[in-house]
Amino acid sequence: MQNTEEYSGEIVAVEVPDGERSHLAAVYLIIDHGRVAVIDTASNTSVPHILAALARRDVKPEAVEWVILTHLHLDHAGGAGSLMCALPRAKLVVHPIGVPHLVNPVRLWEATVSVYGAEQAFRLYGRLVPVDEARMVAAQEGLELALGERTLCIMEAPGHARHHIVVWDEPSQSFFTGDAFGLSCRKFDVDGRAFIFPTTSFSQFDPHEMLHSIGRMLAFGPRAMFLSHHGRVGDIERLGADTCRLIYAQMAVAEAARGQGLARHVEILAGLEQLVREECVRQQWALDEEASLEELRFDLSLNAQGLGMWLDRSHKRELAARGSAA
Repeated sequence: MQNTEEYSGEIVAVEVPDGERSHLAAVYLIIDHGRVAVIDTASNTSVPHILAALARRDVKPEAVEWVILTHLHLDHAGGAGSLMCALPRAKLVVHPIGVPHLVNPVRLWEATVSVYGAEQAFRLYGRLVPVDEARMVAAQEGLELALGERTLCIMEAPGHARHHIVVWDEPSQSFFTGDAFGLSCRKFDVDGRAFIFPTTSFSQFDPHEMLHSIGRMLAFGPRAMFLSHHGRVGDIERLGADTCRLIYAQMAVAEAARGQGLARHVEILAGLEQLVREECVRQQWALDEEASLEELRFDLSLNAQGLGMWLDRSHKRELAARGSAA
C-alpha cells in the first residue's frame, strides 16, 4: 500500500485502511513551518500509519498543534482518543455536539454497535479512548486556527451529519471536506479525470442541508477538495454539479420506494445500484459496471439506510404538520 501522497510539500495524505471498503481512506497532515494539523484520524488501526508518516518527515509528536475531526463517524474519528495520547501538545477540534461524545464515548459506541453488532464494531474500530475535555476546542462556525504562518478556517457543513464541519485552507485554496462533498475512488479515474458520488449514510442525512453546504463551499471558488474517501480532486465545477445531481437522483430513488423496513431498503438499494450502472456508462469509468458495483457495495448499503431514515423523518414531520393544522 502506498502510505503517503504529498501535495506541494505542505499537505500530505496518509493512506489508511477504510474499514469494510476495499479502497483506502485519507488522513491529512498540513505542515507549516514545522507545525502540524491532522485532519481526521480514521480508526484506531490508522494511528500507527499517522505516527509513522510524521516520523518519516522528522516531525516530532510535540509539533502537532491541532487534530481536527470533520465529524464523529468512527471511520473519521474512531482513532481520535488513541492519537491524542501520542500527541502531548495537540488540541482536538470537533463540532460542539461532538465534545461530550468524545469525553465519554459510550453513546457513540452504542450507536455503532446498533448498526454493526458488537463483534464487527470492535473488529472495525477497536476500543474507543476518551479525550480529556480540557484538550478540546469546540469548532464553531468561523473559528480560525493558527498554524505556522497560515490560518485554517472552520465552516459548519451539515447534511451528511448535523455535526459535520469542513476546513478551508487559504494558501491552497482548498477545503478538507470529510464526507460533505462525497467520495471518489481512484480506481475509477480515467486519465486523471475523477468522479464523485455523494455519501448519504445514516443516521442524520439531510439532502437539503447537504446541497446548501455544497453551495457554500463552491461559493469560495476552491481549486481543489481534499476528500477523506479519498484524495485530492480538482475540476470542482464539474464535480460540484455532479454531486448535486446525484443527491437529487438518490432522493428520487428513495421517494419512489414502496413498503417499509427491509422491503423498502432492498428497493432503495436496487435503485442505487441501477444509478451506479448508469453513471458507469455516463462517465465512462475505468471499471466496468459489475466491478463498480462491487467497489461501492458497502457505501451503497449505507446510503440506502441513510435515505430510509431520511424518509422516516420526513414522514414524521409531515404527520406532525397535519396534526398541527387540524
